[in-house]
Amino acid sequence: MRKNWISIRLAILLLASINCYAQNVENKLPKWAFGGFVRSEDIDPIISPNKDSRFLDPVSKKEVAWEANDTFNPAATVKNGKIVVMYRAEDLYGTGIGFRTSRIGYAESSDGITYKRRPTPVLFPDNDIAKKYEWPGGCEDPRVAVTTTGTYVVFYTEWNRDVPRLGVAKSTDLIHWKKYGPIFRKAYNGKFFNIASKSASILTQVVNGKQVIIKSKGKYWLYWGEHHVYAATSTDLVNWNPVVDANGELKELMSPRNGYFDSDLTECGPPALMTKNGIILFYNGKNKAKEGRDERFNANSYCAGQALFDSSDPSKFVTRLDLPFLRPMKPFEKSGQYVNGTVFIEGMVYFKKKWFLYYGCADSRVAVAVYDPANPALPDPVSTAAN
Repeated sequence: MRKNWISIRLAILLLASINCYAQNVENKLPKWAFGGFVRSEDIDPIISPNKDSRFLDPVSKKEVAWEANDTFNPAATVKNGKIVVMYRAEDLYGTGIGFRTSRIGYAESSDGITYKRRPTPVLFPDNDIAKKYEWPGGCEDPRVAVTTTGTYVVFYTEWNRDVPRLGVAKSTDLIHWKKYGPIFRKAYNGKFFNIASKSASILTQVVNGKQVIIKSKGKYWLYWGEHHVYAATSTDLVNWNPVVDANGELKELMSPRNGYFDSDLTECGPPALMTKNGIILFYNGKNKAKEGRDERFNANSYCAGQALFDSSDPSKFVTRLDLPFLRPMKPFEKSGQYVNGTVFIEGMVYFKKKWFLYYGCADSRVAVAVYDPANPALPDPVSTAAN
């Protein structure tokens, strides 16, 4: 009996030491990765719902409180020396995520931290070519980037409450947009037109101090997808051909991993970035609810990851972080529509020699975190005490 008791005590001590080690694993970034990103403690969240904003909806012909319920999932770019954040806003007229109408708002900043917002949305369902794809669900989750000639391109989810489709629009001022509809409408005789498609991250690079859209082997390159990471190419930024395998099916470039923070989803984030070490894809990893999840992070939580792809072959996956560099830690990142915790990254810009990362907090607010390459900080810690 005494030997059994000693064995049990030893096993308990061993498990305790393993658990203590797991809780205190230091989160270090490899040389190819960006970070860490530091939150703006005194300002965040930078954008919150506004119940006073009113907009005459062109479809329903009614005045709506278009950003009263939630403001989240932002795109970001630079215009005339200022950062512009394009954020998703939900009105009050529905119940639950995806069952209100979403429109895209516009906010402008000289320092990347404090913002002045336009009173009305800049991208929204209208009586136009995209109405049948966008009404009544709306325009969701934008990602925006700019060409070398100054044309802004936004990819967003067109949601008609039937099938979510990636749509595209162009602008020269980020306020007036020309919509082109679903990006896969013409590809392969419409084979992928009616599939669910979301979350597009176009390939960019910093050229002469400005982050711009670039080509790979003569074509524009786009990572996209929610469950898996897929890709697509284009010659005009409007019509896109998904990258397929030998059987003509979507080629999976990266997928969820059991036991990691991205065990359920690997959803593409801000525009991908060509660097000296390869292409970095910033993405949103969702943890599984039960079996197969990473026990160090909340079930169903969204954390931010980075993956590296080959610069000469953007379809070739190289490696990815095993730990998120940004995860829900602050109260506003864990309270709102999505109480499991969300830092959902969609916008990142190079501004005044720093990287400003904009993300949605619990599907309810917008926050920012900044990476200074000259003075890099640590990524978010792993300790479960912060969950």
